[in-house]
Amino acid sequence: MKNELYNILSGKSKVRFGTAIQTISRYVRESSETGTTAKGTKHYKKQETEIVEKYISENSLWINDIDFSQYISEGAEQKVYLKDTKHVIKLNDTIYYNSWEDYFNNLLLHNYFFSDTAYKLLGFTKDDKNVLYAVVKQSFVTVTTTTDIQQVKEFLTQNGFSNTRNNDYFNPELGIILEDLHDENVLTQNGVLYFIDTVFYLTDDFWVNQ
Repeated sequence: MKNELYNILSGKSKVRFGTAIQTISRYVRESSETGTTAKGTKHYKKQETEIVEKYISENSLWINDIDFSQYISEGAEQKVYLKDTKHVIKLNDTIYYNSWEDYFNNLLLHNYFFSDTAYKLLGFTKDDKNVLYAVVKQSFVTVTTTTDIQQVKEFLTQNGFSNTRNNDYFNPELGIILEDLHDENVLTQNGVLYFIDTVFYLTDDFWVNQ
């Protein structure tokens, strides 16, 4: 599985709705490799954002027709709007990530592990404060009952993720962290769990022997 995930993140293998994400991720990664600023710093992310915006402009990925009257909710990391009866769109400014590349990796990992709620990258937009947001589309999930967090824990444990604290998990075999899985980010429909908001991080161990 680790090799499969590595191939997805590097663009060598396919994943649902992955092509557009893999393409911009590869562009950002290759464009950033020539820089000398350390990843994780504020200056690095600023430079990386400029690279992302260059790609957006060159590929006509600016979105200017979002219907903000369809607002549903928001958290620290994103704003959610109803797109139609079957989909929502989410605006994410990558506040939870050290880089845009890390955010793109998160999308790809989510689409691999939870393909039924896979993210489709539509484009990008800016707010009135000039903050850049990725715009993704996701299936709308109708909640039929409140999510049992113990059921989430059991499901993830069966799939190699150990509960580290509260709603955070770690897969030691893969070197992947998965966080923030409370009952608003994992919904239940007819007894089935739907992971709609995930925060994946790759540790250094993930890249060992790759």
